[in-house]
Amino acid sequence: MDDIHVLNDAGAVEVALDPIRTSILDALAEPGSAASIAATVGLTRQKVNYHLKSLEAHGLVEPAGERTWGGITERYVQRSARHLVVAPDVLEGKTPDPNDIADRRSAAYLVAVNARAVSEVGSITASAAAGTRVPTLTVDTVIGFKSAEDRAAFAAELQSAVADLAARYHHDDGRLHRLTVSSYPKPKEES
Repeated sequence: MDDIHVLNDAGAVEVALDPIRTSILDALAEPGSAASIAATVGLTRQKVNYHLKSLEAHGLVEPAGERTWGGITERYVQRSARHLVVAPDVLEGKTPDPNDIADRRSAAYLVAVNARAVSEVGSITASAAAGTRVPTLTVDTVIGFKSAEDRAAFAAELQSAVADLAARYHHDDGRLHRLTVSSYPKPKEES
């Protein structure tokens, strides 16, 4: 089971958002059979099997083995990923282009850059061979700025350091990688 599966097909999104199928996916935190899922979600085994076929056809569940007992073979399935994320281009047919947003310090620009990342990385992982790791780098931290001046100074130093590193390691004939650095106010945690 993957950690995250980016849904880049409208049919898969429609199937995943069906309330009954969502409850089946929720019941598949651990591999299960149609009978065990039926008991959890309150449906008949036959109805669960019907929905499992649709979920499997869209790559949302996958076989997880079989168990034979008393002459009956029980088929087990599991979610294909712990979390499902919808690629932004599924809704509008294209990903927002960050270059269309003039204000590079706006929330809209940040969302467009990250939407592009979801679409691009989702596409790359979907086309990669099963079990292949895609080379990525993610830096995720929280920093508390005492003032707007400190935040601006940090941004200037970070921008300078990234430009220096990029100039030092960039080769025109190398494999291109996209680097984005984002910062936004951390939401307050609910207590």
